[in-house]
This record gives sequence, C-alpha cells and structure tokens, in this order.
Amino acid sequence: MLLTISHLSHAYREGDREHRVLNDLALEMRGGECVALLGRSGSGKSTLLNLISGIETPNAGRIEIAGTDVSAMSERDRTLFRRRHIGFVYQSFNLLPTLTVEENLRLPAELNRQPLDNVADLLAEVDLADRASDFPDRLSGGEQQRLAIARALVHEPLLVLADEPTGNLDVENGRAVLGLLDRLVRRSGRMLLIATHAREVAAIADRVLMLADGRLAPAEAGAAW
Repeated sequence: MLLTISHLSHAYREGDREHRVLNDLALEMRGGECVALLGRSGSGKSTLLNLISGIETPNAGRIEIAGTDVSAMSERDRTLFRRRHIGFVYQSFNLLPTLTVEENLRLPAELNRQPLDNVADLLAEVDLADRASDFPDRLSGGEQQRLAIARALVHEPLLVLADEPTGNLDVENGRAVLGLLDRLVRRSGRMLLIATHAREVAAIADRVLMLADGRLAPAEAGAAW
C-alpha cells in the first residue's frame, strides 16, 4: 500500500467544547487507485485531506505515504514532503494571479528545484498550449481548473488530493475536468483521493467511501447522505 492511515483522530476546540471530526479512522490505498470520499458538508472531508497532506497534524494516529510517517514529521519536513510527493487540486483553483499560465505550472517544480522538461507536453494535454503567456483572469473556469490539475501533476507526485474539484464549474466543464483528472492520474500510476458531495464525481472512482460520525465506511448505493 502506498497510503496507510491508522487510528486517525482529530478534534477542534470550540470555546470550552471539543468538536471531534475524525474518530479512529483507517484507510489504505494502492498505486493507480482512485478513491472518492463522500460526506455531508462539515463531515470532515477537507480536514482529512489537510491531515494527509501535512497541512494540519492529527491529535492521534498515523499517516504513512510510501513508507514515510508524515504525521511524525516536523512542520518544515511536512512542507518539503508535500511539495515533492503530493499534488493538490482545489475547488477555488488557487492559481497565482500575478503569474502567467506557464509560470503557475512551473512553480511546484521550481520550489523543489526540479528540472522541467514536460511543461509544453502538459499544457498540450490540458488544451492550454496556446495560453501559456496569459494570466489566470483571462481563462474560463474550466481552463483554470485544467491548469490547476496540470500544476498538481507537474512535479510527478505520488498522491493527488482533489477537494471538490468540480464545485465551481458547470456540468459540461465539470465532466471534462473529471475525465482529464482521471486519465492523467491513472495513466501514471499515482493515487487519487477525491473529496466530494456529488455522486457524479464519485462515479469515476474504484471505491466510494462515506465519511460520517468521524469514520469511513463503504458507501451504500442509493443511500441518503
């Protein structure tokens, strides 16, 4: 397994009260596998992605990626590990407005001081070869999300995390982005974990899990959520 999560628990303080988000959660993923994470708003989907990526640290439990215990790292080491081994696709795109399309795409590899020889190929893959010198505000929503996907993959990460990747897109662009994300990640043998509340998004996954009451369980077809 390339990703192993065991006995993961996390809670937030709300005044004098503790709000437990994750409770003794477990998850395993293999290379080339796509897992969709369903759950109601506030169920902890984004929190789980933040913990896996090392943006936050859990109160308890272990997160291991390719044999490395991310949850035991220092903040600096988690940041370096995330830069090298994790790609993140956000609902809000999170592109830097002062950088061009090509500069946004190059940024993750430059932070890692990695040589880049696949920029032109990636831009062509996401149908943005003719937009390399444009700024993000000149792109449509679908184009911005395609750029965000390319940016998440340019440094060849082990794991791609997608948090509501079609939430800001219309149906047509959403389907195109899902197909692109699925194709590019699977082809390279990476892991893809998608947090969503949309069953259409979950349909591309090998497994669909429901996050409820702080725990993960296989989602039942037709169940309310």
